[in-house]
Amino acid sequence: MAHIFDTSLTSSVAGSTPRNSLWRKVKIAFAMHRERCELACLDDHILADLGLTRQQALKEASRKFWDLTPIWR
Repeated sequence: MAHIFDTSLTSSVAGSTPRNSLWRKVKIAFAMHRERCELACLDDHILADLGLTRQQALKEASRKFWDLTPIWR
């Protein structure tokens, strides 16, 4: 699985404007959506290695792209 999530999106930007902050959140939301879609496509044995069940992976993948955990808000 390619790691699409760009860690530069999570770093704080000095002097960021509200517009940049909104754009950053949108980019993070779509990156998280792509990661969730990739999670749903993993084989059961890989999910087991990650400590996840198929049901947990599908539940995570079904979340809306704007549904971020508080750490990303």
